[in-house]
Parts: sequence; structure tokens; C-alpha cells
Amino acid sequence: MILNMQQRLQSISPLVRKVTAQEAAKECAQNKGTVLDVREPAECETSPVKASINIPRGVLEMKIIEKFKDPNHPFYIHCASGVRAQLAAEQLIHMGYTTVSAITCDIKTLTSVNFSD
Repeated sequence: MILNMQQRLQSISPLVRKVTAQEAAKECAQNKGTVLDVREPAECETSPVKASINIPRGVLEMKIIEKFKDPNHPFYIHCASGVRAQLAAEQLIHMGYTTVSAITCDIKTLTSVNFSD
């Protein structure tokens, strides 16, 4: 059976923790977590999110281990709408990372939140 995107997101829903941008910013300040931007570089240039690290969704599995070797490091993953963030979060969990959350708001909300405090 082929799943459409809505069905696919519903299938990962219990596995992936979802947070708002405000919750992610507060938690990052407390636990020294990292905000991962899984959008393409061109998207990041037009709507940057301060204090985030860009690793595009298409290369995430190959690049994440180079930068983050601790499986318990807290990650807060975002994209433009929350869809790629949820898919990326699921993949990091499958890779063995234990503290992964998807930020599920739109990019306009994200760009207005300060993650560097």
C-alpha cells in the first residue's frame, strides 16, 4: 500500500515528539540543544533562522554523524512547514539519537523566535 504524505505523517506521529518554536527555544536554553534546519540552502538564505545549523534533509543521515557523535544530544528540527522536520526526526531516532523533537510550525513563526538566548 502506498501512503500519501498525510498518512505517512500519521504513521510516525507516535514516534516523533512535536514542539512549538517557543518550547524549542526554551528547552534549547536549558539543555544546550541544537536547532537543525533541514531546508535546502537556498531556502535558508531567503528566510534564515538564527542559531540554527543547516543540514538539508537529503543529506542528513550522511552529515549528522560528522557533527554530532553523542546519541543523547538534544535536537530540535525545523523546516518550512514541519513536514520535513518530522521525517528527519523519525530518521534520527532510527539512527539511534534519543532526544529528538520536530518543530511543527511555519517558517514565519520560526524566524520570529530567538533561539540564541
